[in-house]
Amino acid sequence: QVQLVESGGGSVQAGGSLRLSCVASGHTYRMYLVAWFRQAPGKEREGVAAIDSDDGTRYTESVKGRFTISKDKGTDTLYLQMNSLKPEDTAMYYCAASSSRTSLLYGFQTFRYNYWGQGTQVTVSS
Repeated sequence: QVQLVESGGGSVQAGGSLRLSCVASGHTYRMYLVAWFRQAPGKEREGVAAIDSDDGTRYTESVKGRFTISKDKGTDTLYLQMNSLKPEDTAMYYCAASSSRTSLLYGFQTFRYNYWGQGTQVTVSS
């Protein structure tokens, strides 16, 4: 089993920055692909950024150039640095991990992830 705990969410004004963290515990050696998803009220959960075991990354188009995903293998922590935030970035953000050797090409498909955190809320005001 893998447990994921997110933190770092909050309320900021447009143009501001936040850094989300996700600490993993348990059988972390099972994590081949980790990602950040978000879900706004009334919308489906969508992939934001993913990183694989070779540190390859993928971003959804709307966050390219503004968000950066990274991980610290020594502390089993996943990060999402979010800059130039926009009101449309407002959502609950979730950390997810997959224990299968999933390609980044499929990194935004929610069913490929078997471990999820509880979420952290990000609110961006205009």
